[in-house]
Amino acid sequence: MVRMRRKRMHCNNKELHNRYKLKRRTKDLDQIQEDLKPENKHRLLTLPVDEDLPGLGQHYCVECAKHYIDDAALERHRRGREHKRRVRDLKVPAYTQKEAEAAAGLSTDNGRAMALSTGPLSLLSLKQKNDVALAAESAKKQQMEAEG
Repeated sequence: MVRMRRKRMHCNNKELHNRYKLKRRTKDLDQIQEDLKPENKHRLLTLPVDEDLPGLGQHYCVECAKHYIDDAALERHRRGREHKRRVRDLKVPAYTQKEAEAAAGLSTDNGRAMALSTGPLSLLSLKQKNDVALAAESAKKQQMEAEG
């Protein structure tokens, strides 16, 4: 008989992996962009003393949604790569639900042909192109009805 090896690989244990993954999870970018609005940012930076948080909850990085022990640790964090990367990612505006539906192919164009552009066109010019295409289509239908 062959003795089976005991399981000592925590990286392959999905239950442990998911538990630690959730423990490290921070806020998503769209939630942080909501926190960066002036009224929310002021509220987060002036939190009351909380003994359960690091540094009694007085040293908070809004961009990364993390508490630090003291001002020196917060300043070291702000000079670091992770903070700078997060700030750069936050400069890009969050996607709206309408943009997500359009990317998935769900649109509310009511049957009109949507013009795809490769250059930077304004919404007004896209609307004008759609109106011209709709007018040409209706003219063709009227001409076909007149002939037939």
